Amino acid sequence: MPTTKAWGYVLVIVIIDQLTKLYFLNILSYGERIPVLPFFDFVLLFNTGAAFSFLANHDGWQRWFFVGIGFVAIIVISWLLRRHQHEPRFMWGLTLILGGAIGNVIDRLLWGHVVDFLLFFYDNWYYPAFNIADSAITVGAILIIFDEILKWRTSRPIKS
Repeated sequence: MPTTKAWGYVLVIVIIDQLTKLYFLNILSYGERIPVLPFFDFVLLFNTGAAFSFLANHDGWQRWFFVGIGFVAIIVISWLLRRHQHEPRFMWGLTLILGGAIGNVIDRLLWGHVVDFLLFFYDNWYYPAFNIADSAITVGAILIIFDEILKWRTSRPIKS
């Protein structure tokens, strides 16, 4: 996949992520939930930390820390996209991660936190709320791991 095409998909991910976040910011109050399925609700929550609210209970420095990490990730992933144009699975993984990273950096710059609105649960157990950007990052990471496993399996010598 050419780098320009990858950036087009990144833009689509960022637009979908930001539009869904704006939608839930406009229809829900903080903490309000809309039941959808017996195990899934829409909810409006804010995360000042990283995955699973890591570092969320600090006094605000983490906002700029995660913005900085996001910018470093954007630079590194952009460089990787240019170097690996001949590896479609790897490129898709990078594209998804890049779109998600940009979406969450935009949140931190605009709001000071990431807007989450997807909540899965069972009985009294709750998976931490997340958003489209988080989903893109997760799927992208899984795709890259899968790609590396396939590369590793095909590069091993066959034992007879």
